[in-house]
Amino acid sequence: MADSLPLEILTYILSFLPLSDQKEASLVSRAWYCAARNALREMNVRYNIPVSSASLPAIESLGLRGISCISLTNLDGSPASQQVLQSVAHHLGPHLQSLCLGGGSPTEASFVALILSCPGLRSLDLSGCNSLFASGMLLAQPEMAERVRQALSDLRELSLAGLRDLADLSFNRLSCCAPSLERLSLAYCHLTFEVGPARGSVGPQDSSASQLSFRNLLRFLKERAGRLHALDLSGTGLPPGALQALGQVAGLQLQELSLHSCRDLSTEAVATLCRLQPDLTSLDLSGCSELADGALLAVSRGLRHLQHLRLRKLQRLTDAGCTALGALHELQSLDMAECCLVSGRELAQALGSVQGAPPPLASLSLAYCSSLKDTSVFSLIRVLGPSLRVLDLSSCVALTNRTLQAICTYLTPLSVLRLAWCKELCDWGLLGLGEPSEEPAQGSQPHPELEHQTLGPNASPSPQPQGPSLLMLRALQELDLTACSKLTDASLAKVLQFPQLRHLSLSLLPALTDKGLVAVARGCPSLEHLALSHCGLLSDEGWAQAASSWPRLQHLNLSSCSQLTEQTLDSIGQACKQIQMLDVAMCPGISMAAVRRFQAQLPQATCIQSRFVGGADLTLTL
Repeated sequence: MADSLPLEILTYILSFLPLSDQKEASLVSRAWYCAARNALREMNVRYNIPVSSASLPAIESLGLRGISCISLTNLDGSPASQQVLQSVAHHLGPHLQSLCLGGGSPTEASFVALILSCPGLRSLDLSGCNSLFASGMLLAQPEMAERVRQALSDLRELSLAGLRDLADLSFNRLSCCAPSLERLSLAYCHLTFEVGPARGSVGPQDSSASQLSFRNLLRFLKERAGRLHALDLSGTGLPPGALQALGQVAGLQLQELSLHSCRDLSTEAVATLCRLQPDLTSLDLSGCSELADGALLAVSRGLRHLQHLRLRKLQRLTDAGCTALGALHELQSLDMAECCLVSGRELAQALGSVQGAPPPLASLSLAYCSSLKDTSVFSLIRVLGPSLRVLDLSSCVALTNRTLQAICTYLTPLSVLRLAWCKELCDWGLLGLGEPSEEPAQGSQPHPELEHQTLGPNASPSPQPQGPSLLMLRALQELDLTACSKLTDASLAKVLQFPQLRHLSLSLLPALTDKGLVAVARGCPSLEHLALSHCGLLSDEGWAQAASSWPRLQHLNLSSCSQLTEQTLDSIGQACKQIQMLDVAMCPGISMAAVRRFQAQLPQATCIQSRFVGGADLTLTL
C-alpha cells in the first residue's frame, strides 16, 4: 500500500526518520528508494568521499543523484587525487553547494580547476590546507582571480582555520573572490597584533606577504561590515584591545562570535563587545581563563537575544555569576563544563525565577563541575524539564542514584544523556528500585530483587519499583555510562532497551559480561557507535551472539578487552558490514595479521592496533 502513495508524500514521511533509517528504508522498493533519495537531498547530508580510484564509481553515482554537499578526505598531490578531483569537477561540480577539503594537500592548480567547475558553491572549508598557501602565490594572477571570483560569487561561508602559512596578501586575494561572504573562520590561525594603534589610514598596499595581521583583518571587517554576521577567532590570542576594536567597527552587526581559548581577554573587553554588538545570538567564551563573574553579568545585560552560550573551562566563574543567566530569556543551549566553582544552586534559582516560562533550554552541559550535588540538579531538572533534550553531567562525581531517578521522572524527552564517571550510580538506580535500607548479612545476596530481573519471563515478579527506571527515557539516542563501575549485567540487561539508540558507551565497566553484551545487542539494535574498552570479561562467545544484532555499527572501540581473539574480528566482519572504525589496541589475543585480514575483508574500515614492544607502546593505524 505504501508504494501507491505519491512520491511527495513518501518523501515527507521518510524525512522524519534518522539518516540510518532512511538508508534502510531505501532498500524496500524502487519507490521508497526514490523517496529516501529526495529526503536525503532535502536534509543536505554531507557525503565523505575518500580519495582513491575505488571512489570513482561512487562519485559518478552521486552526480546522477544531484548530491550537493561533499567532503574529500586524504587529498594530496598524487595522480589518484588528481583523478578524483577531475571526476568530482565533472560529475558533481554543477550541483555542489558545500565543499570541504579540510586537512588535505591539493595543488594550487587542481584547487583552482575544481573551484571553476562549482559555480553554485555556498560553503567552502579549506581548514588545514596549508599546501595552498605555502607559496603565497594562490590567485596571484589577476585573470585567474577574476574567473574564481565569478565562480565564488554566491559563496556565503569560508573556513580558513588552522592555516599556518596564511598571510595578508593570500587572505585578501581569496576573500576578494567571495564578495557575498557572511561567515568566516580564522580559528587557530597565527594572527599578529600591533602594540599601539596604527597611524593614518590602512589600505591593501600595507598587506604583509608573510604574516596575517589583525590590522588587515580589521580593514576587511570594515569593508564587509554590512554583510558579515558570523566570525570565529578561536585560538588566535586575541587581546582585549583588539576585541574592543572589533566591536567598534561601524555597521558590523555580528550574530555569531567564537573566541574559544583567547586566554588574554578581559571582563572589560567582553563588556564593551556586548554593549556594541547587542544582536549576538551565539557566543563562545570557553577557555578564556581570565574571565570571571563580571563577564557573565555583562553578557546577560547586553545580549538579551542570546540563544547559545559556551562558558566551558572558566574556572574563575562562581555561583554569583550564574544569577545573571535568568535575564537570557531566549537561551537554548548552555555549556558550563569544567566550571569547577559552580554548584548549580544559583543557576537553578536564576532560571526558576524567570517571569512566565523559563528559557527554552534544549541543551545543558555541567560536565566536570565537581561541586554539583543532587539537590542542585533536582532544582534544575524541575525548571528545565519540558524543553531539555541534551544533558551532560559527566564526571560530576558527587551525583548519586537520586539524580538519575529524578532525570527519569522529569526529563523523559531527553535524546542525549551523558553520565560518564558518575561512579556512585548503582544497579538499583537504573532499575528504579528503592535504595537498600541496610547492609546485607555476610554471604547473602545484597539485592535479591536484581536476580529476579534477569531470570526471564517465568521468574517470580520483582518488587514494585519505587521510582522510574532508565526505561522511561524512550527517546534516547545517545547514552554514556563510561566508568560507572558499580553497574552490572543485572541492570544493564534489563534497562538498555532503546530501539532508537545510536551511540552507547559502556567502557570501563569491569562487571559487564557476555550475558549483558547479548542483552544490550538485542535491546539496542540501531547502534552505530559503541565503546566497550577495558571490559575484561567480554569474550569471543559473547560477540558470536551479539554481532548479528548490530548491522548498522560504524564505530567500535574494544581496546584493552583482554579476552578477545581474532574470532571476534571474524564475527564482526561477517555481521557488521558498515564498520568504519575499529579500535582493538592492547588486545593481546588479536594479532596484526588478523587485523590486516579484517581490513582486507572490509577495506573501508580503519583499524587501530597496538601492543607493548620492548617496553614501549607501539600503536599502528591501518
